[in-house]
Amino acid sequence: MGNVQSNVSNILVIQMGDVGDVVLATASFHALKDLLPKARVFALVRKGCGSLLSADPALSGVFESRRGGGNPLDAARENLALVRNLRAERFDLVIDLRTGDRSALLALLARAPEKVAFAGDGAWWRRHVFTTLFETLDTAPPPAHPGADQSLRVLRAAGFAVGNLPPRLHVSAEADSAAREILAAAGVLPDARFLTVNPFSRWKYKEWKPDRWAEVIARLGERHGIRSVLIGTPEESGAAARIVETTGGAGVSIAGKTSLGELAAVLRRSRLHLGVDSAAPHIAAAVGTPTLTLFGPSDWRAWIVADGLCRVVTPDMPCIPCGRKGCAGKERSACLEEMPAERMLDAVEEMLPAALARTIPAGR
Repeated sequence: MGNVQSNVSNILVIQMGDVGDVVLATASFHALKDLLPKARVFALVRKGCGSLLSADPALSGVFESRRGGGNPLDAARENLALVRNLRAERFDLVIDLRTGDRSALLALLARAPEKVAFAGDGAWWRRHVFTTLFETLDTAPPPAHPGADQSLRVLRAAGFAVGNLPPRLHVSAEADSAAREILAAAGVLPDARFLTVNPFSRWKYKEWKPDRWAEVIARLGERHGIRSVLIGTPEESGAAARIVETTGGAGVSIAGKTSLGELAAVLRRSRLHLGVDSAAPHIAAAVGTPTLTLFGPSDWRAWIVADGLCRVVTPDMPCIPCGRKGCAGKERSACLEEMPAERMLDAVEEMLPAALARTIPAGR
């Protein structure tokens, strides 16, 4: 691509992955803006993820792409409007952080003269879309954040001399105000100390038994008089309510009641986030909240840095991490099913004093 720093001023970064992928990509947005402070950097993400990025000062704008569903005519109109808006910005560079067909099509429709991406195992026709496809990407060694590096290495391949940055999210005053109202409606006072808990994952083999979470929440309430706020999607709200019912008043649920931007605000107000391998720990860490994440078959070393802010707890079994999607072809993991509540509780107790003493930022 040559000396990209001298001729790039309007950049579109496409990240059509899941919520956690969008959070991790914030390191790339900030790296580009730090390197090219006069450039305009835009993000294109799945619909619904935009609220996570709306307050990010590194971005000049955020576009959302609808995947489908609902009225086909409405979807067509929305996608046509997206294409018009992308073309109106006259991007001179598109960086696709994925290898999928949809992001490649959007990169093509944006009509930038330079379009770059990682080749990966994407479809052959992508070679006719992108001006440059990188066959290999260099991985940054520790202590680089492994999750953030998955996007940053694409920028380095494109010729950008970016450093190793962690993911970082910004919370708007509007999102913070809405979060306070949502918490108050659930019975959590504005200045109360609370924990957040996410027992849910998109993949069931990453989840722990609900009764173990209920036990952890109840015992933390008994020992420390602190409440736990369960988070999740609208589809997970019923399961969250069932966990809350058995916590003896130590837990409340706001599952399904927040946008992603409001969820980030809730997590920023939390003293400590507990949960399984999902997007929530990435969001929590990106707003500065300590996290304790339960990992079973998946390898945490590919996604996070275990340090004073982020810690992990794993079952005490020699097969971990196996990298499989459950045991014996089933969507369940024996390592997680057999792990007692005490293992999580012991890890929480180690982190809790510092977590409870931390000061919640007034805004960011």
